[in-house]
Amino acid sequence: MEKPILFLLNLLLCFLQFNGSSLRPSKVYGTADGSEEWGYVEVRPKVHVFWWLYRSAQRVENSSTPWPTVLWLQGGPGASGVGIGNFQEVGPLDTNLKPRNSTWLQRADLLFVDNPAGTGYSFVENTSSLVKTDEEAASDLTILLKKLYNNNERLQKSPLYAVAESYGGKFAVTLGLSVVKAIKSGQLNLTFGGVALGDSWISPEDYVVSVHLSWGPLLKDLSRLDINGVEKSNNLAKVIQKQISEGKYKEATDTWSQLEDVISENSNSVDFYNFLLDAAMDPLSVTSAASTTAAGTAAVRMTMRGYSRYLTSKAISTDSLEDLMNGVIKQKLKIIPKNVSWGGQSDLVFGSLEGDFMKPRINEVDELLSMGVNVTIYSGQIDLICATKGTEAWVQKLKWKGLQKFNNVEREPIYCENEIVTRGFFKSYSNLHFYWILEAGHFVPVDQPCVALRMISEITQSPAKSSSAAF
Repeated sequence: MEKPILFLLNLLLCFLQFNGSSLRPSKVYGTADGSEEWGYVEVRPKVHVFWWLYRSAQRVENSSTPWPTVLWLQGGPGASGVGIGNFQEVGPLDTNLKPRNSTWLQRADLLFVDNPAGTGYSFVENTSSLVKTDEEAASDLTILLKKLYNNNERLQKSPLYAVAESYGGKFAVTLGLSVVKAIKSGQLNLTFGGVALGDSWISPEDYVVSVHLSWGPLLKDLSRLDINGVEKSNNLAKVIQKQISEGKYKEATDTWSQLEDVISENSNSVDFYNFLLDAAMDPLSVTSAASTTAAGTAAVRMTMRGYSRYLTSKAISTDSLEDLMNGVIKQKLKIIPKNVSWGGQSDLVFGSLEGDFMKPRINEVDELLSMGVNVTIYSGQIDLICATKGTEAWVQKLKWKGLQKFNNVEREPIYCENEIVTRGFFKSYSNLHFYWILEAGHFVPVDQPCVALRMISEITQSPAKSSSAAF
């Protein structure tokens, strides 16, 4: 009778393991060759965060510079790093599951996390457990890192760089502070390399509100809005400015959503991720968004459609990312609960963070710089939603003592391969570094893959051998 009992116990264990309410945070799954690992971490009771780690085949061992790991943090909030960042931007495979020539895996190991819980494959069993602040998201992420790193000597040898895009920048700086604190207190055993903020929503006011820098005036300079469109957008911008000054951040988020609608209507649907393009929204999508009573839900749906539309225009794909993630990828991973669909709780994530969405995180950047943490900022020239002029504006608000010397540094041009065409500019002083990437929108790795690969190599000080194909 002993063997049947053991069989039944193992069967029960498997059931609990795959049941959404009983995922075991310590269990790691992966490929037979060890090149990929993934799993869930229960960061709080009934709050499950999904992660996926890729190990590079180009890893250089026994170098004086350790091989780095990049933690990719997507924006939204509610956009999936495991899906978008991985399959549409920097991961080893594209959405056709074909090798990506410019994958960042050539320069570092890649760790994708669906952050915060409710994003992508991550999920909460009770919606009251969704995070409501960036700090809460950072706390959950720090717990995940403790689970992955504290008993893993191999990971501990690889310095971790948090590289963020869009709203992910706010997650990155709050995570950076949380990680530094956890390391100093002895609760987290890892080497933290720094943060990289790509087209990041660090100071919403500087992107949206400023009379000279915000979306309206910028689009008028580009002939995308006329004087009437600018007046309408500036009127809403003044409302947002007042709401922010009064600490009414949720109301400011609602008005921000209205401002996006006004700009779309008066610019014939400019693409917020590349102001040289049309968003090309179909009437059904516009009607659907306009009929949604919750501004936050409408905004996140517009965001996800914008992501998908822009990124799909850059590569031919036979299937949508949603179909891919809920189909063959879910089947490969095997551990995603049947009742969990990729992105199924994304609307809820955005709605839960409405009160934090318009809050700035300039002070957190200041604090990281003062601690000596490396902070890299990179910005795509033709991005609208996080336009370079707005990024430059919030950088000048830093109280960091090295700012004036940073300003005095001359920029250096960036080239790619054997070209003589200027692809961008770079300047650096102490632990603050800035990349201006030309002819790139919100998704720099998609628009300028060669320059982005060079940039990540420099940020992480990767010991990988450079090749003319990349640089």
